[in-house]
Amino acid sequence: MSTWKMGFAGLVVSAALLAPLLPATAQNTDVIAERQQLMKNNAKAARSANALIKGEEPYDAAKANAIFTMLNADARKFGTLFPEDSKTGGKTEASPAIWERPAGFEAANAKFVADTQAALDAKPTDVEAFKAAFASVAANCQSCHQQFRAK
Repeated sequence: MSTWKMGFAGLVVSAALLAPLLPATAQNTDVIAERQQLMKNNAKAARSANALIKGEEPYDAAKANAIFTMLNADARKFGTLFPEDSKTGGKTEASPAIWERPAGFEAANAKFVADTQAALDAKPTDVEAFKAAFASVAANCQSCHQQFRAK
């Protein structure tokens, strides 16, 4: 066997023997992609809400309800999308604070769920009522991003 083949074989065997000793760095990129998609959905809902509020689209109570329904469903799912193996990878913008202060993160998400549910329950029938309900919901975005989104 040539020298380079023996050297390569030695490298492969060494890597195989040392691999179990390295720390696990598994990255759950599927869950990262799922939470990023939920954030894109939320951004799209916010744009639709702003179009209603600014009068760029005529106010439609059914559309307003659909916006709050989607935000509420996403809020309920979102809190489940931060397992330990999703701290890095997939171009995540999740701050380490999510895992360092889980009670604070859970409280922020619970508030988002509650505020979107309250907006749904209010069933705003005009743009002014929708604007007030959406302002309460949207306040969660800035608050959570300030605390739990990597800058």
